[in-house]
Amino acid sequence: MIVLEFKAKGKTTQYVAIDEAIRTCQFVRNKAIRFWMDNRGVGQKDLYRLSKVLRHEFSFVKALNSSACQASIERAYSSIARFYDNCKKSVPGKKGYPQFKKTTVQLNIKPLDGHFLKLESKSLLLTKKVLANSI
Repeated sequence: MIVLEFKAKGKTTQYVAIDEAIRTCQFVRNKAIRFWMDNRGVGQKDLYRLSKVLRHEFSFVKALNSSACQASIERAYSSIARFYDNCKKSVPGKKGYPQFKKTTVQLNIKPLDGHFLKLESKSLLLTKKVLANSI
């Protein structure tokens, strides 16, 4: 797998679209953790179902790519699973209870999602839904 990091130089509208996508991912993750806190016995499948409900309930979540929404649910579930593992292992001290995220700075972009990295021109073509621009 090739991992490239570079600073994006884009237009204001592109930055706004990326910020909106990041905030939406953060919203989905926080909703998943709240759902887990309010209901007992919630598993990963229940959180995926919640993702589907959120997509129907909120239009800005529907505008987000489905794999980005799913990745947010997976991040929420991994924090829940880590907490349970620490409780089972009797880790001394705090167990890492899942917290709501106030600041988030990452967004998953996969080639399967309609995002294409052009190596020769060092540009990223975003072709789907919220991120339909080129940086």
